[in-house]
Amino acid sequence: MNSRTGKRIVVTGATGNVGTSVVRLLSEDPEVASVLGLARRIPEWSPPKTDWSAVDLAFAESDLVERFTGANAVVHLAWAFQPTHDPATTWRTNVLGSMRVFEAVAAAGVPALVHGSSVGAYSPGPKDQTVDESWPTHGWPDAAYCREKAYLERALDTFERDHPETRVVRMRPAFLFQRESASEQRRIFGGRFLPGPSVRPELLPFLPDIAGLRVQALHTDDAAHAYRLAVHSDARGAFNLAAEPTVDAELLGRMFGARPVRLPRTAARSAIAAAWGLHLLPASPHLFDAVLRLPLMDCARARTELGWRPEHTAPEVLEHFLQGLQQGAGARTEPMQGHKVG
Repeated sequence: MNSRTGKRIVVTGATGNVGTSVVRLLSEDPEVASVLGLARRIPEWSPPKTDWSAVDLAFAESDLVERFTGANAVVHLAWAFQPTHDPATTWRTNVLGSMRVFEAVAAAGVPALVHGSSVGAYSPGPKDQTVDESWPTHGWPDAAYCREKAYLERALDTFERDHPETRVVRMRPAFLFQRESASEQRRIFGGRFLPGPSVRPELLPFLPDIAGLRVQALHTDDAAHAYRLAVHSDARGAFNLAAEPTVDAELLGRMFGARPVRLPRTAARSAIAAAWGLHLLPASPHLFDAVLRLPLMDCARARTELGWRPEHTAPEVLEHFLQGLQQGAGARTEPMQGHKVG
């Protein structure tokens, strides 16, 4: 099969949590002729119809226009979560790197750009009802992740104004998990502060119940399915993606057989801030502040316009992830490599 009989898709951040699922799904798609995965390090993993190219978006010398030329769509997923103590570094990769991707899409004449935004782009919102894609996307300014996601929403506003010929889709998924992402996400957010084998129900007699800690989750494969649908559709604009039900202390308590115990926000934040300040915990207290304020999303638009439905419920997503933590699960890429911490 060649580009005359199917689509050519380029995926940035192709070896990460979302990228591996998107590449795998596209490589199995009969409507796709070829996939070009861009990543900082070329993996051992070789799915069908997929080629790899080493690219570091943090540096301007990356020749993205050449790689994008002839593509039917670019799926932009590249993102650096660390180092949280050096936001200038993540800004260089996430924001400036994304701007290079957008500019290269226009220069190469790619007809579609599918951008991986996030619930983290949203301004603070309600926890007792859901919001649709019209909710403001100004993020939580104190958290680098949210600040960067929100900035790129503004950049895409300008891009769409200047390049109306390019179809732009913005995916705004909830927190994404899969079994194979467990080791990577533990390293990114928990470090050695969260050893995988300790995440067992019998070791958790109670769970902290913190006001505002109600979030949504989604299996990475379900997110990848939405990206595939967006590649093949004529859809434009933003799409919320999340599974049901909402994740809170009550749901987690039922899963673990543990009793939720109310913990003041200030106590939880102080503990996180202290661990982060001592470089014991990679996740910053600023991200904790943002999570407590993120709105819950209404996903009706993805269902009606993309025909998207998640196959996994939120409890199933978390079960898969927890199994991965206990087993040190991973995948055959540099970011996703498995590693068990005792």
